[in-house]
Amino acid sequence: MPPVLNLYEQQRRNRERTAFFLAAIVIFLAVLGLGADGFLYGAGGSPGLPICTIGALAFGGISAWWALASGDRAILESAAARPVNVSDPAERALDNVVEEMAIAAGLPKPAVWVIPDSDPNAFATGPGPARASIAVTRGAIDALNREELQGVVAHEMSHVRNLDIRLMTVVAALAGAILLVADASRRGVRWGGGRAVGRREGKSGLFGIVFFLLWIVSLLLAPIVARLVALGVSRQREYLADASGAELTRNPLALASALEKIDAAAAPTPSIKQGVAYLCIADPLGNPADAPRGAWASLFSTHPPIARRIALLREMAYAKPPAA
Repeated sequence: MPPVLNLYEQQRRNRERTAFFLAAIVIFLAVLGLGADGFLYGAGGSPGLPICTIGALAFGGISAWWALASGDRAILESAAARPVNVSDPAERALDNVVEEMAIAAGLPKPAVWVIPDSDPNAFATGPGPARASIAVTRGAIDALNREELQGVVAHEMSHVRNLDIRLMTVVAALAGAILLVADASRRGVRWGGGRAVGRREGKSGLFGIVFFLLWIVSLLLAPIVARLVALGVSRQREYLADASGAELTRNPLALASALEKIDAAAAPTPSIKQGVAYLCIADPLGNPADAPRGAWASLFSTHPPIARRIALLREMAYAKPPAA
């Protein structure tokens, strides 16, 4: 039986796993870039500047900058979010909870938005704590009691404090750079780069042949690997936000109870589009993470299984699992 981890141990473990995924995506990009620049552009001599890798990273960096500069407003508009109405008692309670959690986290109070959707869900967006927003569906406001709402808001506040939006934007930029390098390399091989590769192989011997084979396999797997690593980072940040949110409220069971209610509402959240599903506290597409889809399908999920998240939250509270 695995050891029971408290919230600080779970935070440390999730940060370590995030670092592993980030290192994996950087190493994979380096392999693709070195292969592309060495074999496609350096066939006649030394590779020189890694043109492919630098160009892809520059494009990814510009995309990341644009997403951080204006992506939050576009996300809120796409979800039809509106500013919180403090004249409504239920929404005023939400505004108060956000202020409480901001004080607990030692952060400026984020802008509070309400999404007119009956399905309970929530997400945080923004480039950093100085310009963050927390959006909660009307369904969550109506379905959750105050403690559960605190748990949900603390989870989203943890995303803000942990700079998860910025991190996921960087991961998306790296994944985009991988796809660009892989696509350019496949086109180069198809349009005559293969002859250059053959000349390079002849000069490099066995090492060149082995590296070339690994590179070709990497090209074929690049779209899948980039997506798997990005989703792996997303799932680890959800676990980390659960543990960090529990630290803010000192009440892990409140978030566990909120997740149970959110999971029980199996209907999708139509206001939230697929492109921003990874931001939400639970999958807004009506695909429960705990559905019997198999381990392979779970790898392509933006969220970890809610049952697993609830079990970990109960561990943080040293609570026994509910009777079957």
